[in-house]
Amino acid sequence: MLFSPLSLGELELPNRLVMAPLTRVRTGKEGIPGPLVVEHYRQRASLGLIVSEGTYPSPAGRSYPGQPGLITPEQIAGWKTVTDAVHAEGGRMFAQIMHGGRVSHEDITGGHQIVGPSPVAIDGETRTYSGKQPYPVPRELSTDELPVVIQEFVTASRNAIEAGFDGVELHSANGYLLHEFLAPNTNVRTDSYGGSPENRARFVIEAVNAVVEALGANRVSIRISPQHNVQGIEETDAADVRATYEVLVNSIAPLNLAYLSILHDDPSGELVQDLRARFNGTFLVNTGFGAITSREDAISLITDGHADAVVVGRPAIANPDLARRWREGLPLNEPDQATFYGEGAKGYTDYPEYQPA
Repeated sequence: MLFSPLSLGELELPNRLVMAPLTRVRTGKEGIPGPLVVEHYRQRASLGLIVSEGTYPSPAGRSYPGQPGLITPEQIAGWKTVTDAVHAEGGRMFAQIMHGGRVSHEDITGGHQIVGPSPVAIDGETRTYSGKQPYPVPRELSTDELPVVIQEFVTASRNAIEAGFDGVELHSANGYLLHEFLAPNTNVRTDSYGGSPENRARFVIEAVNAVVEALGANRVSIRISPQHNVQGIEETDAADVRATYEVLVNSIAPLNLAYLSILHDDPSGELVQDLRARFNGTFLVNTGFGAITSREDAISLITDGHADAVVVGRPAIANPDLARRWREGLPLNEPDQATFYGEGAKGYTDYPEYQPA
């Protein structure tokens, strides 16, 4: 069943393997995808769906040196060369729209102030163009600014369609801005966007609705990671987590999005499967950063009915022909973690396709 077709929005996927959004920071200081990025994604077009690395919707939303954007005409044109190449190979591709929130530094954003739901900094350092520096305290977004940020998501999503993407995935996971609004330790607001689970979910729900209104629900999806306590996120109260994500999923379910993607270390567990039932639409799972998803894991998640498709990261990095290798039970290339982030082709476009001995 992992290699059977799947309808997703208006797309027909040839298999149920989805390439995870993977930060690879190879678009330079201007955030413009070039020929190397084109080749990287083109090589992986046989996967059922490719989700791009996180693209920033505003200068203040940029999290990493070398991260691509979807703001300028040059960035849009660069992505158009990527999507054209993927489509020429018969592939399908969504753009992940990612505002980094407090996961950044002014040295990365070009002097734009770091913002978040509340003035709560990450305890630690980030890599900037000037070396490692402590995370700054973000400036709390005012209530009046929130519609402006939502419009940035809308504009970037429209730009994605102009760039030839088949749809967009809103990044509400892994400690970035939308996730920061959901989590109680990063959102300590006292207005209508903070406090209760309903209030903390409000901004994400409004952002999803706005992008759906602009693009149509069949081109919009969302990624969440409940209880994924990375980059300073603390979702440790099980009852609060359940209440928050129930509000979120119950509110977006009637929109009939293209899919809901959940990153969680227990994808067959009660929380994830309850959210799946509430969403009642195409459902993707990713087992998380802690463990690499194996072929056997992916097959069992589909065969046992826990997901409609499986999102994979590191196997897709190291194996551009992963769909064929897993379908035929062929040996895999091993990913080289030392080359995940950086510049150049090494560890990016130089992984070979399978060749018989």
